[in-house]
Amino acid sequence: MTTPEPFRCGAIALIGRPNVGKSTLMNALLGQKLSITSRKPQTTRHCLRGILTTETAQFILVDTPGFQTRHRSTLNRVMNRSVRGALEAVDVAVLVVEAKRFGAEDRVLLKQVPAGVPLFLVVNKIDTTDPAGLLPFLKKAAGEAQFEEIVPVSARSGKGLDELRRVLARYLPEQPAIHPGDELTDRNERFLAAELIREKLFRLLGEELPYSTGVEIEKFEEQRGMRRIHAAIVVEKEGHKAIIIGSGGSKMKQIATAARKDMETLFGGKVYLEVWVKVRGGWTNDEAALKQMGYG
Repeated sequence: MTTPEPFRCGAIALIGRPNVGKSTLMNALLGQKLSITSRKPQTTRHCLRGILTTETAQFILVDTPGFQTRHRSTLNRVMNRSVRGALEAVDVAVLVVEAKRFGAEDRVLLKQVPAGVPLFLVVNKIDTTDPAGLLPFLKKAAGEAQFEEIVPVSARSGKGLDELRRVLARYLPEQPAIHPGDELTDRNERFLAAELIREKLFRLLGEELPYSTGVEIEKFEEQRGMRRIHAAIVVEKEGHKAIIIGSGGSKMKQIATAARKDMETLFGGKVYLEVWVKVRGGWTNDEAALKQMGYG
């Protein structure tokens, strides 16, 4: 009679420079959308835990902001601090890079990983590159650090994800599950609602504007399965307010409708969403304002 495998449970930090697909990877591993995503780099601003429980393991995946080495705003410094903080409390660190791209920014991140934490290299977006060039890249990347495992994946197509889950499980501590088996995240719905609105700002506005916007949930009530959510989009300049509202309120309506639909899917119930815009000059460089908005 074979002895059953011991149950394993642990925290895994997904780290990487902006836009390598960490949030898409987390959603793919969970099999459900939790982290917000967009084509723009630095969409993720908060560390977000996603929980995947199987018969033999509980993976506590920590999606982190893209580590920023170029832009030095207070907001960027706060986000970098949160990445370092996340790495201090995990069992495994996963550096996510794009296929055939490994540079100075990735090496800076390697230095943030505490000694003794098992380190994985996940090479994402393998579906976007020539397979012939992948093997030489993997061999070269292996020399960058003492990686326990190197796993090529495509978070978008799902290729390599079963193998990634399998090898990750081997490095988790033998211990019971920390979270209930049906829990998806330890964040509350208020936080997730703000994130879904922020995602729409990144997806539906121009290139630069989303970086100076934030979202505050001013009221969140649930009665008989209906959630009533009142949210403020915070901008730095009066001119930004007009852009977000749009002609006759058209852009604001588009943002709110898209966010409400995603909330109803995630929360499993009807949502009444009211959104407006307020100006708070210089908030991305104000430590107190950032703290008030849930950063740091």
